Amino acid sequence: MIPAIIIFAGTYLVMAIGRFPGNKLDRTGAALLGAALMVGFGVLTPEQAVAAIDMPTIVLLLGMMIVVANLRLSGFFRLATNWAIARARHPLALLAAIIAVTGILSAFLVNDAICLVMTPLVLDLVMRLKREPLPYLLGVAAASNAGSVATITGNPQNMIIGSLSGIHYASFATALAPVALFALLAAFAFIAATHPREFFRSGAIDAVAPARVHYHPTLVVKTLIVLAAMVLLFFLGLPVAEIAILGGAVLLFTRRINPQKVYLDIDWPLLVMFAGLFVVVAGLERTVLDPRTVAEIGRIDLNSIPILAVVTAALSNLVSNVPAVLVLRPFVEALADPERAWLVVAMAATLAGNLTLVGSVANLIVVEKARTRSVVIGFWQHFRVGAPLTIVTIGIGIAWLSLT
Repeated sequence: MIPAIIIFAGTYLVMAIGRFPGNKLDRTGAALLGAALMVGFGVLTPEQAVAAIDMPTIVLLLGMMIVVANLRLSGFFRLATNWAIARARHPLALLAAIIAVTGILSAFLVNDAICLVMTPLVLDLVMRLKREPLPYLLGVAAASNAGSVATITGNPQNMIIGSLSGIHYASFATALAPVALFALLAAFAFIAATHPREFFRSGAIDAVAPARVHYHPTLVVKTLIVLAAMVLLFFLGLPVAEIAILGGAVLLFTRRINPQKVYLDIDWPLLVMFAGLFVVVAGLERTVLDPRTVAEIGRIDLNSIPILAVVTAALSNLVSNVPAVLVLRPFVEALADPERAWLVVAMAATLAGNLTLVGSVANLIVVEKARTRSVVIGFWQHFRVGAPLTIVTIGIGIAWLSLT
């Protein structure tokens, strides 16, 4: 028990602060090291460690990453940006277009990958239009978190929840898509209200010719057809992971794109981190979180939607949303209505990502990508939008899930 607790605590410390103090060990390395130590100290056998890895989640994430890579390589995202330029004649319209495009894409694709693609495109766009980049970048981060609430394929924690809970894709979307829509509208309102000089005291946007885009029309069409077919099959109830990897594999069958370019776009460290975390949490569950312990901790009334949402949001900001979901699993599965509880966890863990800059990987991606163009997003610049946005949207999510 003691080695398991120490290994778990050390791993989650790195998840919380990003690196091991005094060392360059990052989150992925910590998850891998923690998994290896769980086996090395005999907490789990090698067979138990392998069995602990939820392969449907890994496969689903890999498949969606391949789809996003093909969309990027085909030029689709730049086409979408040009579409926004052609229609946005006022700063508010531009913000609305950026939030809508980012939110919709994040609803069906992995939001972290959408941020990787959208941030440089939005930066290039607003600089060409000579606008203040900060509020539009905040729009990308907030919309990616808000939009991804809607479906199982929107973000990594939802993928884990979908796999662990067995909730139907359509049922998940029916329950949480309205929350995502409200969160997108709230993001637009809060960002506009906190940046009046950009949105209410400046005139119309000067017309700018759309940037020349090099794209593969055939690959754009093919990828969109495959994506549409995947989403349709998701809603029809077919296994999400199997459909995702099949769609990704079909897209690798092409004469136009070298598969090596697709492989370079896949976030392999994220997949390794997931696998390691599954093993680390399994080690803790096996030695510490027995049914009796779970029942004792469960005296906190997690059957209450507000309490579960607040606990999830707090834990997500302490150790990040994916580790939070994994550590909450035994408690959620012991509740009277685990399906409803999983929806609450999905809602709160995702929307809590807007609270601070370090609340989600999507936020950090936007910050780092902006820094490459000498645009700095400060903690308080984000917090004055993210804090009220998080409180209001989680509150609406609690109310919605309590009534439905």
